[in-house]
Amino acid sequence: MANKDLRDWIASVEKTGELKVIKGAETKEEIGGFVDIYMRKMGQPAVMFDEIPGYPKGHRVVANILTSVPRINLALGLPPETSEMELTQWWRRYFKDAPSHPTKAVNGGPLLDNVLEGPNVNIQKIPTPVWHELDGGPFIGTACLVVMKDPDSGWVNYGTYRVQSHEPNVASVMMSPGKHGLVIMRKYHERGQKCPVAVIAGMHPSMVMLGGIEIPYGKNELEAAGGILGEPVEVINMPKTGLPVPANCEIAFEGFIGPDDKIKEGPLGEWTGYYASGSDLEPAIRIETLMYRDNPILMGAIPAVPPNDNTFYFGAYRAGAIWNQLEAAGIPEVKGVWTHQAGGSRFMMVVSIKTLYGGHSKQAAMVAAHCHAGAYNNRWTIVVDDDIDPTNFDDVVWAMCTRCDPRDQVDIIDGGWSSALDPMCYDTQDDRRNSRVIIDACIPFRRKKTFPKVARSSRALDDRMRAKWAKDLPKGF
Repeated sequence: MANKDLRDWIASVEKTGELKVIKGAETKEEIGGFVDIYMRKMGQPAVMFDEIPGYPKGHRVVANILTSVPRINLALGLPPETSEMELTQWWRRYFKDAPSHPTKAVNGGPLLDNVLEGPNVNIQKIPTPVWHELDGGPFIGTACLVVMKDPDSGWVNYGTYRVQSHEPNVASVMMSPGKHGLVIMRKYHERGQKCPVAVIAGMHPSMVMLGGIEIPYGKNELEAAGGILGEPVEVINMPKTGLPVPANCEIAFEGFIGPDDKIKEGPLGEWTGYYASGSDLEPAIRIETLMYRDNPILMGAIPAVPPNDNTFYFGAYRAGAIWNQLEAAGIPEVKGVWTHQAGGSRFMMVVSIKTLYGGHSKQAAMVAAHCHAGAYNNRWTIVVDDDIDPTNFDDVVWAMCTRCDPRDQVDIIDGGWSSALDPMCYDTQDDRRNSRVIIDACIPFRRKKTFPKVARSSRALDDRMRAKWAKDLPKGF
């Protein structure tokens, strides 16, 4: 195999001591129960489940995959010790350069170890957990890619949407309004045609990250993954739909979504920490082909109360994208951006700037709250001075408490871009909106020269202490 795959990443994670193997946990509640506990505190190891009751030994599930910075770094080919802000800068450079490699079609690969078609299709052969106690069933697609091809342009889109298992040959997919997969599916249905679809469940984690972020419309996520991996992603075409999937992925199935063919889906505990979207009729996938590797590994990125696998990696990417868009809008002297895991890496963002003129901080806040990378499900946008580390929540709250006068440094904006997963959204089913707060927690520009001095060592003194006393200072200082 030329390409790096999920198993390569797992091996590298294990070498760094970031993998926990658990044997004997069942799928109805124990695997989900384990994952919920492991996700409650950031930095816990990834968890591999083996010897799952009712399934052959070697049929495994891996979850809690990207809830630590070192594991995210390993997925992107970075040193494990890369910091959060360095990771944000990496995403900034990545999207400015946008490296990519066209996919490479091959004739075979490990995915072809097991090929089931027609009446032999049974996705229930794959151990698929009920991730939360109140979920409507097992979800085979959490860390997945849903593959569709635009009937007009031929563009192949790979999006991360939730996919529920219903019957041996039936699954469902839930896509929010505005998402690329829904746009493509509707093009087929408007013509009275079935929409071809494939689902990939278990692939290199870099592909999971790219499937869940705002890759521009018309861009191919596997080509972007090739830019991260440094080589073209090798693909095979599924036999019924012709949709390309990685030749070394763990599990893939294909089928068709008919017009008005829907099935009751959900609920699933989501990344906001709630069952906000409930249960509804969603598009049904009638499966015609199932493929999986020998000893397949189902990968889960489980939405839940933050921090969780759906939000942790997303914070660094989104911060980098917002930073780039602030600069593209002409906002000078941006020094840092962070989107906090407690808000699902969407509801709360912090921007650090060096203020140059009156209104500078308010201008930065307004742009950050409504640029493309920042607008979706945003609720709190906080701008702080450049002496505040936006990743340090204590520093951010201190700035809010001591530098913000609510009389003229707090604004509420109505009509923001939201979704059904936001428990506080309003308006209709197809037009979700929310309100959001802009907090200017910078020292008022008119008072910069007279504001009280900060009672903390200078950066110069910190540097002198680090040079002389490094072995006696706290780790990471």
